[in-house]
Amino acid sequence: MLKIRQTTSEQLSLLIELARWISISALVGIMGGSASALLLISLNYATDLREKHVWLILFLAPAGWLVGEMYKRLGTSVEAGNNLILEEIHSPTATIPVRMTPLILIGTFMTHLFGGSAGREGTAIQTGASLADQLARPFRLSPRDRRILLMAGISAGFASVFGTPLAGAIFGLEVLAIGTLSYEAIAPCFMAAFVGDLVTRAWKVHHTVYTVTDVPTMSIRGVAYAMIAGAIFGLAGMCFARLTHAVSHLAKKYIVNPPLRPVAGGLLVTIAVFGLGTSHTLKYIGLGIPTIVAAFHSRLPAYDFAAKSIFTAITLGAGFKGGEVTPLFFIGSTLGNALSRLIPLPSSLMAGMGFVAVFAGAANTPIASTLMAVELFGGEAGAYAGIACVISYLFSGHAGIYSSQRVGQSKHLSRAEEEGLPLTLVAKMHDAPEENTAPLHLK
Repeated sequence: MLKIRQTTSEQLSLLIELARWISISALVGIMGGSASALLLISLNYATDLREKHVWLILFLAPAGWLVGEMYKRLGTSVEAGNNLILEEIHSPTATIPVRMTPLILIGTFMTHLFGGSAGREGTAIQTGASLADQLARPFRLSPRDRRILLMAGISAGFASVFGTPLAGAIFGLEVLAIGTLSYEAIAPCFMAAFVGDLVTRAWKVHHTVYTVTDVPTMSIRGVAYAMIAGAIFGLAGMCFARLTHAVSHLAKKYIVNPPLRPVAGGLLVTIAVFGLGTSHTLKYIGLGIPTIVAAFHSRLPAYDFAAKSIFTAITLGAGFKGGEVTPLFFIGSTLGNALSRLIPLPSSLMAGMGFVAVFAGAANTPIASTLMAVELFGGEAGAYAGIACVISYLFSGHAGIYSSQRVGQSKHLSRAEEEGLPLTLVAKMHDAPEENTAPLHLK
């Protein structure tokens, strides 16, 4: 009888706690989904306007100066962006200022309007987490609960901006530390992710459909080919992360005045676009979604992935705002398209595998990436993609696009001493230039 009472009491307490988090997570999803809807609508407008008026790219450098000045005067406490959010989850100190949301939305809009090469996941994560954090005081959340709240905000933003709630839910749990999942936040992250996705769709925002047209029956040979491709995708993700951090390191080293860094990056991108010819280079700026779609259906130049890597590294490394994930989709899908010349798997399948696997390697999130493949391409293609994501994750090493991500469990037994360290310190241990993330202070 005593055991029955204890079990009943435990389940009742769990039900009460779950009800509390369902209401909080639903609010997080509503705010994150609405912010993502605004972001997607604004980026569609910016892209359409830029494509109709290509001369707007000539003003990328002045736009970079405006973004730099905006953050210098109003956003020094939130300029670290995604890394600030990860730091706050690891070591909660102070509420993230709500001004992160309008600043990142405006900064991302200007980046895309004037021709920077960037994505949107970083913006969605920042809007989702910063808006979610405003609920901490009204609900009187403890530091532990605030960590969960921020993770739910990340899940809501990621799920709603890509239309992948399963991947978004796991991304919020997986991105914090390499090799570990934070299960204490599993219910809030799932609730926030699915509500966020539903809210974005309720705003009549539609996501791009990617179709893998040919998936061969799984075989030993297919597994081997997927592993080979995954290793290459992982190296590509590692190279992109290191290149972006290297550009950021050089910009900070040689350009003392922060607003001038995006000016320099904007000039480089503008010169490249018009110097190499707009007929060849326009696909490398902005989100690049038409090229991603084309990678699933037609043969593309083998160098597209490298060109996009360089354009994006310069844009983001110089200080423009946006995200890395959609460019990683571009890099991965076009690299997969190119590899289909050498690896005997269908080009559409290789594009889909690369789409998620390069992201898995660069963000160190193989489970979320695999679930994204299943949500976007279906289970059969998702199986191939899952193999590629896991191998990519291993081959990308302890590099990543998020410098404040920590090594929860080392990928290699010989490097166990790195466990618990952020990637920025791991990079310094191995003399690789990573983005400086220490220490972050809120104002």
